[in-house]
Amino acid sequence: MNDNFEDRDEVLNSVRRFERMMASNETIFFDLADFESIIDHYTTNTQYDKALQACEAAIAQYPFSTELLIDRSQVLAMKGEYTAAAQQIEDVAQLDPTNPDVAVTRGIIATQRGEFAAAVAFFLDAAAHSPDRDDIYFNLGLAYQSWQKYKSAAKYYKMSLRLNADNEVAVQELLYCLEISGRLEGNIDFFKRFTDDDPYSAQAWYNLGQAYYRLENYDEAVSAFEYAILIDSKFYDAHAFLASTYVSQEKYQEAIKEFHLSYNEKHPTAEAFCNIGECYEKLAEWALARRFYQKAIDIDPNLDEAWFGIGVILNAQERWFEAIHFFRKAVTLYEESAEYWLALAAAEYQVGNIVSSLECYERAAQVAPDSKDVWLNWSIILYEQGNYDGAIDLMRNAVEVQPEEAELYYRLCAYLLAAGRYREAYHYLENALTLDFDKHRLLFDYFPELESQRALMRLIEQYRK
Repeated sequence: MNDNFEDRDEVLNSVRRFERMMASNETIFFDLADFESIIDHYTTNTQYDKALQACEAAIAQYPFSTELLIDRSQVLAMKGEYTAAAQQIEDVAQLDPTNPDVAVTRGIIATQRGEFAAAVAFFLDAAAHSPDRDDIYFNLGLAYQSWQKYKSAAKYYKMSLRLNADNEVAVQELLYCLEISGRLEGNIDFFKRFTDDDPYSAQAWYNLGQAYYRLENYDEAVSAFEYAILIDSKFYDAHAFLASTYVSQEKYQEAIKEFHLSYNEKHPTAEAFCNIGECYEKLAEWALARRFYQKAIDIDPNLDEAWFGIGVILNAQERWFEAIHFFRKAVTLYEESAEYWLALAAAEYQVGNIVSSLECYERAAQVAPDSKDVWLNWSIILYEQGNYDGAIDLMRNAVEVQPEEAELYYRLCAYLLAAGRYREAYHYLENALTLDFDKHRLLFDYFPELESQRALMRLIEQYRK
């Protein structure tokens, strides 16, 4: 495992050298293997423009390398430039028709195009000629997964992992397919088999720990991650997952310790500091929480979670004016988070910025129309401002979007009652009682005085089972 980290450092050094070369517009010689590692690094991190740039630079130094031409075709496919990708691989096929990577690349292009049956056929053809290549089975898994055929995808991810147990992406995709198809618990023995076959494999214990973590079997996950760390104390990802497991168990002090061990001391990560900040936030140690969130921002100014975390701390301290700045920064960095918009809306409301608050709730509803909290929190502001009709119309929209959510009907009923529109209120109350009778207590949480209305109580009693 330490060798893996050394390899990773070598790749990062090559990437830094390449980026210096591009920035200075100079020519620096790289081994072919170095270029392959640089391209792989960029594609793994979905930096396809940089990957294509690396392909072009590599081909300039090695113009007769079919491997690089194939890489270029695959990167073009990942960028969505299918015509250029297909032309490139056909050119390679003319030069080297028996190369199995021609079929693999055709399969990748077909997968990207959504032509999944064709993709599977290409990959199966490649596998028939090269049955010992884990990447072919991995691509078969991706094709089936994109096709939403998760059982078949899992089958090929397993075949890939039997050939290469260190493919972390394959592990993640396999876990996802097993989880989404409800088959993870029944496949736990697949992961155990690797630890039985090689009890001293840190990677095997790490993979098993991830499976237990997804099953929310946190005690077993802790044991597996601890075994991985016992074998390799510098297994940073295992420390990070162990820390996350402790967070799930609300053992925040233990989590903090492990997050501190989840990175190379010379290269601390923004993610680790952000996670430590969140642990201190859970412990209500505001000064330490803010310090580590700020450390995360110093490393990565675009880390929205850290900006949001500082906002949460200030909000908890009722420093709403200050919190608004950080929440705004968070939503600027990541506009698709309903949580961020809700927090900003609430802070704006606290300082009396009603119009801004309503605008934020509207954005939250656009981002997450299926979040009942968005509609409930938005409507209460309209109601408290005396805009009963606005609150009622909003909740009518909400029940159309989420017709199975009883709490929305109860809130709509409450607003209608407050507006004196009893017949409409009782109609929605009947819907609410049918969906979830037990939640009728919410009516009285909103408006305690409603318990004195006999007609309302009689209607509720009719639905009591």
